[in-house]
Amino acid sequence: MNSKTQTPAKPIDIIHRVGIKAPPSKVYAALSTIEGVAGWWTKETTGVSEPGGTIDFQFSSPSGERIGGMSMEVIAVDPDRQVHWRCKAGPEEWIGTDVVFRLSREDDHTIVHFGHRNWREAVEFTEHCSMKWAVFMLSLKELVETGRGRPSPDDIKIDNWN
Repeated sequence: MNSKTQTPAKPIDIIHRVGIKAPPSKVYAALSTIEGVAGWWTKETTGVSEPGGTIDFQFSSPSGERIGGMSMEVIAVDPDRQVHWRCKAGPEEWIGTDVVFRLSREDDHTIVHFGHRNWREAVEFTEHCSMKWAVFMLSLKELVETGRGRPSPDDIKIDNWN
């Protein structure tokens, strides 16, 4: 490779791993249904959660002011194993990225291997989103284990962007 040829940037991934003390079917239901996702990510979740469908997510402040939102195409669902979405509309940095939840079983835990993949570059917004995804993965854990998550607008606020 000569000095005028640049290596293409490698995509950036946000990844997390969380263990949930519940069977995979219960975790899968929280990831693959509109009602389930509304219980841990944002209460303002609508759409069709089947492959080829679109799910819309709106985020508002506790006072009701709209903060943002996005639309995800459901790429694939594999019961008790995986849910895969692709961002079609929303923050510029999210468009074209993939959100994938892979499930595995270890002892009495379902392990969620979460990835928000294929960011074009790491920017400050990536840092914010990584932390917020961690917050929401803990909300998912709470929902499945206790019956009550902390979806937006009741989520933990981490900075002045929410």
